[in-house]
Amino acid sequence: MKKLMYSSAFYKILGLLSGIFYREMTKAEEFSGYSQLNVTHTHLLVLGTIMFLIFMIIELQLNITKHKTLFNYFFYLYHLGLLITVAMQYVNGIATIKGFNAGPAIAGISGLGHITLAIALICFFSLLHKRITNVTNK
Repeated sequence: MKKLMYSSAFYKILGLLSGIFYREMTKAEEFSGYSQLNVTHTHLLVLGTIMFLIFMIIELQLNITKHKTLFNYFFYLYHLGLLITVAMQYVNGIATIKGFNAGPAIAGISGLGHITLAIALICFFSLLHKRITNVTNK
């Protein structure tokens, strides 16, 4: 339970810092267009903070951490996927603001982050299925 709470707080801090970074970077570079930095703040707050709060509520109801191995797969893959995705948004956003072409490799790595998130969510739904099946069969 504490892992989920600390994760939510971690992404809250990253999300707020990301918003500050975006504002200051665009102001310093006098940039008013669109870049991937525009959405890093939101990704961190929604996919990080809010999702971990939701996972925490589900933990309270279904005790999903009871299946330690599957929960750990989900937990660490979700973190990895989200951090890779957001890191590539930073790289792409900073490159756009600086006037560079980030290239297709950045999009590919970001895609790997999204795939990792998808695998983590598959683990999560598998975990939900196991817990709901156990709860309803009692």
